[in-house]
Amino acid sequence: MTDALEGILPIWKPEGFTSHDVVAKARRILKIKRIGHTGTLDPQVTGVLPLCIGRATRLVEYIQELPKEYEATLTIGLATDTEDAGGQVVERTEHVSLTEPQVLEAIQSFVGTIDQVPPMYSAVKVDGKRLYELARQGVEVERKSRKVTIYDIRILQMNLELEHPEISFRVKCSKGTYIRTLCVDIGKTLGYPAVMSKLVRTSTGSIGPEECLTLEQVELLHRQGTLASKLIPADKALAHMPSVHLNESQTRKALLGQKLTLDPAKLTFMTEAQDRMYAAYGPDARFIGIFEWDGDKQELQPVKVFS
Repeated sequence: MTDALEGILPIWKPEGFTSHDVVAKARRILKIKRIGHTGTLDPQVTGVLPLCIGRATRLVEYIQELPKEYEATLTIGLATDTEDAGGQVVERTEHVSLTEPQVLEAIQSFVGTIDQVPPMYSAVKVDGKRLYELARQGVEVERKSRKVTIYDIRILQMNLELEHPEISFRVKCSKGTYIRTLCVDIGKTLGYPAVMSKLVRTSTGSIGPEECLTLEQVELLHRQGTLASKLIPADKALAHMPSVHLNESQTRKALLGQKLTLDPAKLTFMTEAQDRMYAAYGPDARFIGIFEWDGDKQELQPVKVFS
């Protein structure tokens, strides 16, 4: 039965679809309303877009927090109003002269925690209005910078001999990082206007392309009744979260949403942090839910319980 479908459906988002379009299409195919996506991708961007189905939608916020990995192509010597290739060209430099060491040094300078100003063409809200709505009206407003983390950048290819040089790279970054803006900022560091000309999301947390299905494959597998085998159990997306294993008595209390008093001396991982989220499991290795450790009260407090 379709009602039994529950978990994470890893989709390979096609070009031309918004993330909301993908959710709407999945709802039509599966005839399930309770579906949510785990991170917005611009229409022209392809790649990994995990959908949460059924009770797994309660974990969307935790999956959204996972690091993302992208493969991007940056074009030097051009700037657009949207910071990507789909916008209007607002600046052009005819003569670009760069060396590989210059590019390597500039790109590596972005590894770590950096400040980013969200682009005008983004879904960030200022005074209750989305920035892209203001941008379409020709209005530009001041945006506050935000801290994001670039965990790693690796250059895949450099074509510096082109009139407008192209640099392809792979980047692993925190939630909320705008790769378009990263490309523009790399250009500024090199002394030239720049634009993101291509972007593919290659992973969300541990979910990569090899696990993803196209919408056409989803439709076919659903018709065949075999789609459930392709779903990732909801708790697998919480692999970054430490786990705690409960006995039968504790499990019964946990499933009722009760707080659990535990002795941290017997649970060494609890002493690592005062307040931290844990994925809780019962004696049969069944996922119970997400609990928060209160170091002062020495108890696990329920946050999301999966009865």
